[in-house]
Amino acid sequence: MTTVLGVAVLDRVPLGGGAARVGLADGRTVVVKDGDPQAVAAEAAGLRWLAAAGAAAVPAVLEVEGGRLVTELVAGGAPSARAAEELGRALAGTHAAGAAAFGAPPPGGPGDARIGAAPMRNAPAPSWPEWYAADRVLPYLRTACDAGTLTGGAAREIEAVADRLPDLAGPAEPPARLHGDLWSGNVLWSPDGAVLIDPAAHGGHRETDLAMLALFGCPHLPTVLAAYDEAAPLAAGWRDRVPLHQLFPLLVHVVLFGGGYAAQAASAARAALRAG
Repeated sequence: MTTVLGVAVLDRVPLGGGAARVGLADGRTVVVKDGDPQAVAAEAAGLRWLAAAGAAAVPAVLEVEGGRLVTELVAGGAPSARAAEELGRALAGTHAAGAAAFGAPPPGGPGDARIGAAPMRNAPAPSWPEWYAADRVLPYLRTACDAGTLTGGAAREIEAVADRLPDLAGPAEPPARLHGDLWSGNVLWSPDGAVLIDPAAHGGHRETDLAMLALFGCPHLPTVLAAYDEAAPLAAGWRDRVPLHQLFPLLVHVVLFGGGYAAQAASAARAALRAG
């Protein structure tokens, strides 16, 4: 890498996941991510789609060329209750911007995308329960079973969730514009507030983003959720459905990182079945 955006590179600091902080000769510092061209295209389309909602902040896309994505650098900061409140309201606005259908990719984004290092299919479906079972729960369950990391009773409990999704899903909602991989590591706290990075954007259920925020902990999460609920009231019973929405990212972790997450996925499945 000798030039980026047509400018000479002065220094490069790896950030992990194929990304690096790159200093340019014109004084700018940007983030450069190198990877599979299809994955790069999906991420760029997702960032632009989320930005178009005019609500939750995301880094600006500066260039997409083949397997390289260049975005603006997010300045470092610290989480605060005020920023968390603003994030809750902004996330509600992003979700409300909507999507063409459940499972729909961002405009211009490929149907075959990724969540982290795992493949993720984006294909429109008429209803959330049908889509969540067919494209989010069962494919990762099959992969984990084939690898031997999910077996026996745990696999059967997760299959039962997929079978009962129409009863477990709660009130019907329109497709939301999801970040899609909203764990706490993808929330950067800048001096200007929270900025969302590394999306796996698609049309989905808004409770999924909120459940993922809770999965691995998020600073000031109660404040985020309270502000969200005030801006866009959540349907009755949403807290009971958190394990249902966490099942997908947990299955992704089983596929990517092995059986250590299998017990968590099975526990989420049991909790979802009890809540229903």
